[in-house]
Amino acid sequence: MITPDHEPDRVLALAGAVLRGGARVLQVRHKSLARGELLELARRLRDLTSAAGAMLVVNDHLDLALLCRADGVHLGPDDLTIASARRLAGDRLLIGASASAEAEARAAVAAGADYIGCGPAFATPLKPEKAVVGPRGVAHVTDAVGSGVPVFAIGGIDESNVRELIALGIHRACVIRAVADSPNPESAARRLRTILDG
Repeated sequence: MITPDHEPDRVLALAGAVLRGGARVLQVRHKSLARGELLELARRLRDLTSAAGAMLVVNDHLDLALLCRADGVHLGPDDLTIASARRLAGDRLLIGASASAEAEARAAVAAGADYIGCGPAFATPLKPEKAVVGPRGVAHVTDAVGSGVPVFAIGGIDESNVRELIALGIHRACVIRAVADSPNPESAARRLRTILDG
């Protein structure tokens, strides 16, 4: 699960709800907070995820991930390289990377990525500039990196289409709007968790 760009209190309330609904990983992704505020938010989310037995991943910021004792950091193309992040973090963090194509995913894994985020699996207003790879594109990336590297589908995923991923053997998905826009995020997370586990 990825937290959206809302006020920190809204993020914390949403995080608590989706954790109660069965989310196993939260990713802190907040583009507008000052770094000090983002660190404080990450620390509070760390407390929530620890209590729930879930993992916390920080988007973009290796230093903040280390400071809040997150489980991982997700690096984009404009962030530190995977190799540089590994030199700084050692084995203290899982390092994730985004990849939309097989060659890109294999390169990320060769550089040391522990997992891949692949998408957009479906059209999403949050990334309108990105070409949709579709469920089959996610499946191709999954096959390319092998069973030892988890691949998470991301982009436009909700209850109406998640079964298209499952039909191709993909059981890991990142969502934002499917829970954040729901009148009951806890129930929405629980339904998605049930479908993915099914």
